[in-house]
Amino acid sequence: MVDHEVQRVFDASDQWRVSVSDVWDVLGPFPIHAREQQFLSPAFPLNLSEPINFNAKWPSSYADNGNVGWTTAQGGKNGVLDVSFPGIRETEGWAGLQHHAVLRTSVTLYPPTSLDSWSSKPPHLLVDLAQGSFFTILPRASQDESFNLGHDALRWYSGNIYAMTSSPSQPVRLPVAPSTTSPTTYDVFVSGDYEIRLFGDPLYNGNRDGIPVLSITLSISIEPEPLVDTVVHMASHDVSCDFVDGWSFGNALGVGIRSVSGWWTVKDIVLAVAPADVNVSIVDEIRVAPMQTRIIPIRFSQSVPFYEKELRLALHLVSETASEILQVVLPVNQHKHWADSELSTDGIKATYFFATSMPTAFLVKPPEKENEGTPRPPVLALHGAGVDILSAPFWIQALPRQASSWIIAPTGRTAWGLDWHGPSIQDTWGTVDALYYILVSRDAWHGYALADQTRVLVLGHSNGGQGAWYLASRYPDRVIAAIPAAAYIKSQASAHFIDPALRAILETSFTPDDNDLFLSNLVDTPILAIHGGNDENVPVWHTREAVAIVKTWNPRANITYHEDPHQPHWYPSAFDNDHVRNFMDSVLSQDSSLNLASPKFEAGSFTLTVSMPAESGSLHGWQIHSLLIPGRLARLTVQIRDSAVFVRTTNVQTFSVQHTTLAAERQLVIDDNAVSVKPHQNWPDGVQYFSLDEQNFVPARASQSSGRMAKILSTAAPMVIVVSDMSSEHALLSALQIAHNLDVYHKLDSEIIDSTEAMRRQSADELGSGNIVVLGDLGCSFAAAVLRARQTAFTYSDGLLYLRGRPLLHTSATLFLHPHPSNQEGSMVFIQANDGLGLERALRLFPLRTGTTLPDWIVVGEDTDHIGAAGVEGAGVWNSSWGWNDALSWF
Repeated sequence: MVDHEVQRVFDASDQWRVSVSDVWDVLGPFPIHAREQQFLSPAFPLNLSEPINFNAKWPSSYADNGNVGWTTAQGGKNGVLDVSFPGIRETEGWAGLQHHAVLRTSVTLYPPTSLDSWSSKPPHLLVDLAQGSFFTILPRASQDESFNLGHDALRWYSGNIYAMTSSPSQPVRLPVAPSTTSPTTYDVFVSGDYEIRLFGDPLYNGNRDGIPVLSITLSISIEPEPLVDTVVHMASHDVSCDFVDGWSFGNALGVGIRSVSGWWTVKDIVLAVAPADVNVSIVDEIRVAPMQTRIIPIRFSQSVPFYEKELRLALHLVSETASEILQVVLPVNQHKHWADSELSTDGIKATYFFATSMPTAFLVKPPEKENEGTPRPPVLALHGAGVDILSAPFWIQALPRQASSWIIAPTGRTAWGLDWHGPSIQDTWGTVDALYYILVSRDAWHGYALADQTRVLVLGHSNGGQGAWYLASRYPDRVIAAIPAAAYIKSQASAHFIDPALRAILETSFTPDDNDLFLSNLVDTPILAIHGGNDENVPVWHTREAVAIVKTWNPRANITYHEDPHQPHWYPSAFDNDHVRNFMDSVLSQDSSLNLASPKFEAGSFTLTVSMPAESGSLHGWQIHSLLIPGRLARLTVQIRDSAVFVRTTNVQTFSVQHTTLAAERQLVIDDNAVSVKPHQNWPDGVQYFSLDEQNFVPARASQSSGRMAKILSTAAPMVIVVSDMSSEHALLSALQIAHNLDVYHKLDSEIIDSTEAMRRQSADELGSGNIVVLGDLGCSFAAAVLRARQTAFTYSDGLLYLRGRPLLHTSATLFLHPHPSNQEGSMVFIQANDGLGLERALRLFPLRTGTTLPDWIVVGEDTDHIGAAGVEGAGVWNSSWGWNDALSWF
């Protein structure tokens, strides 16, 4: 054990002070697979409820002689800690670039000389942990003492592992109140997990010596509890749009606020110093929980130009005991019409409301000239991982302005988002629709309008290149062509000593993200795949392999591979060169409208591959809506001949076809059975559905909303987090953790309500369309009421949770998807446990990142703390109607 020397001091006020030690204890490295830290205890191999022996050794295959012990490390300036294990690459090679270590330091609080100006409640901390997985703060214990943790005392918080900017600090309640007369020291434990995707291959990063360096940054400040309810402005969360000739390029504004204490409700907003015909209004009356950060959605409207350089807003907020007027200034960037002046290379910032009420910005570059005839397809440009396009303009600058096509650069929610899946793709299509409505809102912009439901040319670099493969292969009818550059194919992970049957079920949650499985959908899509020959980040074989797979499906596929010799992962000319320009010119000259009456496919055969019907579109007008066995791939092979259309299905329960792609005179044969087809004029919305009835397909409609836990992130409105009782601080803090993580990782808004309010809204049909998280124990009356409907295999009776009639163990915790009570396309996730430690295990599994093995439902126990996913007690995928799925369930 090391005596910690305090070196960094942060003054939070005239009274309370906090200091963080620069000396760290380090235990590691231990082998870990990608995302396995979601299952293992962040303190692995330690049990923090027991005394820590700083002289002990622990087994690790990454160390000489197979054992590791504690070492010390010295932190640097501004809270930066670099930890390296020089021998790990020689021991494990590339596999050693995924490893785990436990890091320990201390934080000390110094009380004021007088508490007259502050509440008698203890202060809380504001913690920023960049590139660390999890952290916890515990009472300081001597070497021979344990922490004497109660069931609710140990609380792990997620770090900002991607080090994303504009992220709020994590509010942390102290496990025990600090002394008001002398300094109080707490231990800080951090789960330090080296991921090659975050830190890169050390042969090419940093010193290029092959030694992996785990680099985290920890800063802690203190926020005393004020005497009165307090709310503050969070400028990092503000959202605004640019103006063109005095007219807003979008109608969505946002103001970030954080409650320091008290429950705050936004009542009104006023725009100062503006013409009478320029107005702002609150989209929804939102309520902010204590220590929560939210973005107030504001609708901007005008009937006259607005030429000012800023918007001055006054927001009226009230709590139960206080009222506040926040004065906020949003800067305004004014542009002249792009046809009349030289356009900034940084483009134009536009805004819209994502999921009905979340203000969201994106960037666009207008075309050089107006439409000549029908609108041309826009270019949808997906950035790489870690790129904040709103603060780092190099991405939009790297994309040459087009003659007749808009360039649209979405944020994907954040710099990482969900790797252009789920809400990131939802945001991508949202920006296309938003630009369409922006351009039709002004007569002066009509000449540059997009087609409604336009097709797009999608391009992207690195993670964005992977996103280009993803979007093009999941929505082939919406994509006219694709240019993926420096893209990887898929993410892979594994787990230790796990039942192979369980492993297979857990890894079904990877299937929707594995682009190589869906490349059959692209054999008729023009593709230019690009990769730098000396890419040190994403090996060039990823693109070579993707191209080979497409050509395996169809040797005549219109796909071109261009490898730029000697070029690294990123180079400014990646999209600014002759072969890219020629390719874009050829495809952007086509009609952009989604007109299946003249499909790009006329005869021959094609295969549509789908894993998640709810997150997939059509191919040549054919679409899969539900699977016989969710969790497995489904394929629809269509062969068109002069007089008949032959369809072969694999694992398909329901599919549809547009009438424009199925000529009335052609016979339809499905799995060797001729099927009677209604006259086209009797097809609702021009679509005919077919569902499997016993052994034959018959005209019928069905859909499937489940598939994996991450679907909870694809929400139609702000998410609702339901806790059993607001008087339970543990329940409220758990809800605040989820709300904080949704904000940091996906900029998803959420509202926290209690069970009583949820029951009231349900009875009044006011639950809304947003996805719902039900959190805590089974004392939640709303949870019990929903489960009594028996819509899944989880049921509630006599205070116990049952799965298929079997009660779960007292030590078990579970997460499971459930149908939304009022939105057929929405979903709920239940996070249930009997005590605080079980709830902690479940909270760590809440899906925030790709690559986490979470199917529709999962049950975990105490063993997961030290053996990871091998300690899973049950997992599975629901069938297409939310019922039990024998083929993909393990319990």
